[in-house]
Amino acid sequence: MKVLDLQCPDGHRFEGWFASADDFESQLSRELVACPMCGATHVTRVPSAPRLNLSGASEAPSAAAGQASHAGPAAQWQAHALRAIREVLEKTENVGDRFAEEARRMHYNEAPARNIRGVASAEDARALVEEGIDVMPLPVPAALKDPLQ
Repeated sequence: MKVLDLQCPDGHRFEGWFASADDFESQLSRELVACPMCGATHVTRVPSAPRLNLSGASEAPSAAAGQASHAGPAAQWQAHALRAIREVLEKTENVGDRFAEEARRMHYNEAPARNIRGVASAEDARALVEEGIDVMPLPVPAALKDPLQ
């Protein structure tokens, strides 16, 4: 596996794992490589030290720790945000377009209370707040909306 450092036009940096450089170029030309934060498919390689992912090989702990400490504040914030969003997605039930309806049912004790997420229009969200129902918008990067495997 060839591990490449990539960046989208918005400046989000991320890794991509490919069988070869030709595989990367092929996927890039078919717009199959997308930024995990914003979904942009116009990504570019950024300069990095070449490395290969070899099964069974392990990196020295000091090198891994040093690499994490060199990440800039924006990269650290991005990593924390992705972890938080993943945790929210894992601990909530997706009710999709039925979000406003289900939130009301729970608020009025017509359905069991639980953590839910879904889609609501701005108008529906305002109506929920006016009824005393707490809602919070959570922008989810396109890459996290569906499971990878």
